[in-house]
Amino acid sequence: MAKHLLKRVLMMFAGYFVAVLIGLIAVVAIYAALSSLPNAPEYFGFMGVTPIMALVVPPLGMFVYFLTIILTGLQTLIFALIAEFFSLRNFWLHMFFGAAAAIGGFALVRPSAPEDMSPERWADIGIIAGAGLIAGLIYWLIAGREAGFRRPFYQL
Repeated sequence: MAKHLLKRVLMMFAGYFVAVLIGLIAVVAIYAALSSLPNAPEYFGFMGVTPIMALVVPPLGMFVYFLTIILTGLQTLIFALIAEFFSLRNFWLHMFFGAAAAIGGFALVRPSAPEDMSPERWADIGIIAGAGLIAGLIYWLIAGREAGFRRPFYQL
């Protein structure tokens, strides 16, 4: 039983760290794709280039990665524990959890977002939620498909 529990916890951490990395890459890709659309606001072009600087300067990239882990860690832990305790294995649910965790992390960075609901903030929230959906899917692929702290009967 302890071996199965340790395996699940390690899979949760591995899934989370990889999902955060892929989620950050998704943010860059979404901003870059949106900036190439006709009549795209200059804001998208700026945001599409700014994260690339985090990749070019590795200490800055690591700072952004660890900051994202800190900002999304608590809500993701809560969602992962809910999924593990109730053996929730639906990929849509994990994608929803990923989007909710990403928006929660964004709300921690921009606590003034409810007062400043400009089109840029709505776009940011949508892009962050989209990246969270992708991160949730990645988490599901790594750890969520076999969610459940209880050991399956066939492994006795």
